[in-house]
Amino acid sequence: MIDKQAIEEHIRGILIALGDDPDREGLRETPERVARMYEEVFEGIQYSNHEIAEMFGKTFEAPQHAGPVVVRDIEVFSYCEHHIALMYDMSVNVAYIPRGRVIGLSKIARICDMAAKRLQLQERLGADIAEILMEAADTPDVGVVIAGTHSCMTARGIRNASARTVTQTFCGKFQEDWNLQRLLSEGVK
Repeated sequence: MIDKQAIEEHIRGILIALGDDPDREGLRETPERVARMYEEVFEGIQYSNHEIAEMFGKTFEAPQHAGPVVVRDIEVFSYCEHHIALMYDMSVNVAYIPRGRVIGLSKIARICDMAAKRLQLQERLGADIAEILMEAADTPDVGVVIAGTHSCMTARGIRNASARTVTQTFCGKFQEDWNLQRLLSEGVK
């Protein structure tokens, strides 16, 4: 469970450490607001990949000879575990090859969203989404491509506002089949 009271105390301490007055009008409720925000944006920390697969693993019988299922441009955001900096403008493309069952399309977006609600690395986020989908859809053939912007690069350090990071996770047939990889990677910016 997320300890909101501890978060409030630490945020108050951070405000003091920054040299500000946590009791001034604009900051009085900030520790509580931050604690509520963290509870929401880090909800995924409370669940394992297996538990997320169980939550969003509702499947249906696949049509005979079903080809790859591709869902593009799923928007998520996350926080980098190195700086607790926002990873934003993230677009996730997910594909899988059904093996007798298909998963509800909204469940794919929910899996991506919940996996992103953790302190993450973009590379791990792709691997987590792939692992969850492999279990939920009961198929080893999954691909995930993510393009995102990292505020640890755009707002601090190098301050390169146009830098985008693209990561790919290919499992099963996606590891070997260039056409499947291309199908998933088309349009990634």
